[in-house]
Amino acid sequence: MNQQGADRPPVKSADRTLELLEALAEGGPRGLVELSRELDIPKSSLHGLLRTMSQRGWVEADATGTRFGLGVRALQVGAAYLDSGDSIELVNAALDALAERFGETVHLGRLDGPNVVYIAKRESAHPLRLFSAIGRRLPAHATALGKALLAARPDGEVDRLLEWPLAALTSHTITAPDALHAELDRIRDTGHAEDREENTEGIMCLAVAVPLRSPAVDAISVSVPLARLRDTTAADIVAALHHHTAQLRAAAHLLP
Repeated sequence: MNQQGADRPPVKSADRTLELLEALAEGGPRGLVELSRELDIPKSSLHGLLRTMSQRGWVEADATGTRFGLGVRALQVGAAYLDSGDSIELVNAALDALAERFGETVHLGRLDGPNVVYIAKRESAHPLRLFSAIGRRLPAHATALGKALLAARPDGEVDRLLEWPLAALTSHTITAPDALHAELDRIRDTGHAEDREENTEGIMCLAVAVPLRSPAVDAISVSVPLARLRDTTAADIVAALHHHTAQLRAAAHLLP
């Protein structure tokens, strides 16, 4: 969209529809009254919107008909997004290789404003593992994935992207601006990001940005419980992440 189009106000009905979808995606099923209050949409208008979206499969009601959640059409569109493009196919091969080698949880994350969103995952082979789900959104500053992607941008852009003050997910989360900028400088020097219990207690994540676009919008991470982490393991994971991203960079020129 050109700048002139971007300056125009959104179409109200379309804006409300997208607001509703985003609310259900982020907060789960809710009742009509709760959604009306949260979205500031009159109940009569919201009821009509829910009815139309239910008929099209975007929204589903529970057995009582009083609580509404996302429908199967949302899943179909989300799956189509995840399957689109040759770059996703390339990255999936890297995720498979990392999961097979280390047996730990592997994620592909995409930067979305101040957050990072899990868009692909390979499960750990161990009972003790990081809990996560595709589509989950986390503050970028509190994850290795997010920090790897923030480090691909200048500090001024980082400051505009993030929501201040920064939220602390654990007692280890970096929230001070100076400390975050120093951490991003370290990531730029080493080429990889670390999250040691900044997102989840007891878990360390290591991540590298995927160099298919500039600046990168995706990153790959490996998450390991500290109980299983050894210094050699961390070094091996970082080396493997760099190896696979180097292969992706070499393959990038073959994409249309």
